[in-house]
Amino acid sequence: MSSKQSSSKTARKSTGGAPAAASAEPAGPRPARLSAAAALNGLEGVVLAGWGIYLLVMGLLGRPDSPQQAETGGLTVLALAALPLLAARGLWLRRRWSRGPALATQIMALPVAWMFFNGGGALIAAAVALALVAVATLALLVNPTATEALGIGPRES
Repeated sequence: MSSKQSSSKTARKSTGGAPAAASAEPAGPRPARLSAAAALNGLEGVVLAGWGIYLLVMGLLGRPDSPQQAETGGLTVLALAALPLLAARGLWLRRRWSRGPALATQIMALPVAWMFFNGGGALIAAAVALALVAVATLALLVNPTATEALGIGPRES
């Protein structure tokens, strides 16, 4: 084994295989905009999880037309709730990777809000609330203060 291979192997062992820059904690306090974005993502995740649990329980205990479909729907919504919850945790901990899932969650929420709005009745209120939360969170996530706090800066050319 050459000395170059040996030294790179030793360096990987001493850092646990992870780059040293990835383990560095962000400096300074968390900006309020980033905290608000994390809270709104967490709120969406909790609401989705609650809806998934409701569908699952009603599929098991209620009398749906298709219990299998209700249970599958509940499990699917519970799985979908994981994305905003993980994004919220990542934003709260100021992890760079969390901005992508958070943005994707908000972009996916806009067509859902439109579908609710077209449903009419009480769904209009849910549509307006969902759209407002999604647009507000998008604005918070693309704000320069939040992107800098996550360590995302302009690309150098």
